Amino acid sequence: MKHRAILVAFATFALSLLVAPPAQAATATATFVKVSDWGSGFEGKVTVTNGTTTAMNGWNVQFDVPAGYSIPSVWDAVMTRNGQHYTFTNPSWAGTLAAGASASFGFNGGPGNFPGITGCTLNGASCGGTTTPGVPGAPGAASATATAGAITLTWGASSGTVTGYRVYEGAAVKATVTGTTTTISGLGACETHTYTVKAYNAQGESPGRDATATTTGCTGGGGTLPKHFLTGYWHNFVNAAAELKLSAVPNEYDLVAIAFGEATATPGEVVFAVDPGLATAVGGYTDAQFKADVQALHQRGKKVILSVGGEAGRVQVADAAAATRFADSVYAIMQSYGFDGVDIDLENGLNATYMAQALRALRAKAGSGLIITMAPQTIDMQSTGMEYFKLALSIKDILTVVHTQFYNSGSMLGCDQSFAYAQGTVNFMTALACIQLENGLRPDQVALGLPAGPGAAGGGVVSPSLVNQALDCLAKRTSCGTFVPPRAYPDIRGAMTWSINWDASNNWSFSKTVKPHLQGMP
Repeated sequence: MKHRAILVAFATFALSLLVAPPAQAATATATFVKVSDWGSGFEGKVTVTNGTTTAMNGWNVQFDVPAGYSIPSVWDAVMTRNGQHYTFTNPSWAGTLAAGASASFGFNGGPGNFPGITGCTLNGASCGGTTTPGVPGAPGAASATATAGAITLTWGASSGTVTGYRVYEGAAVKATVTGTTTTISGLGACETHTYTVKAYNAQGESPGRDATATTTGCTGGGGTLPKHFLTGYWHNFVNAAAELKLSAVPNEYDLVAIAFGEATATPGEVVFAVDPGLATAVGGYTDAQFKADVQALHQRGKKVILSVGGEAGRVQVADAAAATRFADSVYAIMQSYGFDGVDIDLENGLNATYMAQALRALRAKAGSGLIITMAPQTIDMQSTGMEYFKLALSIKDILTVVHTQFYNSGSMLGCDQSFAYAQGTVNFMTALACIQLENGLRPDQVALGLPAGPGAAGGGVVSPSLVNQALDCLAKRTSCGTFVPPRAYPDIRGAMTWSINWDASNNWSFSKTVKPHLQGMP
C-alpha cells in the first residue's frame, strides 16, 4: 500500500508538469488622461492599447462628458457626437492596431476644471484601462500683501488631484506647500516681486497664477498722488494748440507738468519764467498770477512740477559741477513757484551718471516728498543699456514714475522681441511698456504717454479708448490685442498726455475718457 501511494503521488506531480495553469485572458484597453487644464479649457488624451495576441481591425471608443462640457476639436481620430455622448474611431490611415501596440488621440474641450469622462467603452466592451487624473487645473485668483521684509501670497484651490503647490519667482522655486497660502520672507525694503503659483501632482504642473507686491519702506516721492493718476503737460509757450492759464486746467488732471524749464549758457543751470508770448495770448499773465494758480491747484489736491527740456531743450548735465548747478537752480525755482518736483524730458541726450547725481542732490534739498518723473522717447527705453533706462534704474528708490512717449517713433520691438509693433495700437503700448515692467521698474513706476488728439504729434495719435484698453491689458490681461503680457501688473500707474492744451483743442476727449477709467481701476 505504501508503494502504491508513492506511485499515485508521482503520477499526479508529473501530470501537473504537463498541464499549465489557466492564464488570464489578454485584453484591449482605452485609458484617458487629462493632459492640461487652464481654467477656461482643457486638453485630454485617450490611449488605446491592444493587449491581445492578434491584430485589432479598427477601434471605436465611446464615452460621456458631464453636462455643460463639450469637445469641439480632436486630432488623430474621427469624432461624432450625440448630446453629451462622444464616439471616436480610428482615422482611415490607421486601420489596424498590431498586437501589443498602442495608438493615442487627443482633443480640446471646455470649460476648464474638467472632472473626467464616464461610461467609457472600447469596441463595445468596457475600456478596462485606468483613468488617470492628469495635471491639476490652474489655481484660483492669487493675491499678495507685503510688509517691510516679507510678502504673503494667497490663492484659490486648484481643481483635480493636487499633491501641492509650488511658488516660483522666475524659474526659481521659492516655496512648496500643501495649503493655499505661504509667506516669502527675508526680502528687502521697497522691493517688487512677482510670483507664480502652480499646482502639481504625479502627472505634472498646472498653468500658473501670478501675484505682484512691493515690500514697504519705499522712500520715493509722490506725495498724495492717487494709485492710478493722469498727468498732463501745460504749455508755457504759444503754438497751434489752445492757450490756457494754469487756472483753466480741469479737475481730471492729477499731476501738471509745466513745459518747460530752460537752459542757460552755464551747463546744468535751469531757469523759468512765464513766457511773454503766452502772457499776451491769454490776455495778460504775470509770474505772481501764475504762482497764485499753482497754489490754487494745490488747494484742489493737485501736484505741479517743472518739466526740464522738451524737443528743443538743451539742458546739459555732464559733470559733477553741472549736477550741482542743476540741483541748486531747480530747487530755487521750486521754492519760488511752489513746484512739487521735476520732470526730466531731455530729448537731446543725457548722462545717466551725472543726472542721477543731480536728482539725488535735489532730493537731499527738497526732502522725501519730491516728485521725480521722466518722459523718455520710445527709443530711449528699448533696453536697460540706454542712458534713460540706466537713469531710471539707478534712482529707482526715489523715482515716482516714467511716462514714456509712445508716439513719434514708428514701429518698434516689444518685450517679446518677436514683432515690430506699429505705433498707435494697443499692441504697441502694451508690448513696449512690458519692456520696462519686466526689466526692473515697479509697475507703480510705469505709465503710458500718448498724444491728446490730432495735432499733438506727428504719429502715434490714438483714440483715448485704446489707452483704456492698453491699461486693462497691462493691469488685468484683458482687452489685449495679439500681444498679451506675461503677467498682470495691477499697480500700473496711469497715463500721461501731451498735452493739456491739445486736450482743450480736442474738446477734452482724452482727460474725460481716460481719467474716469483710471478711477475705476482697482
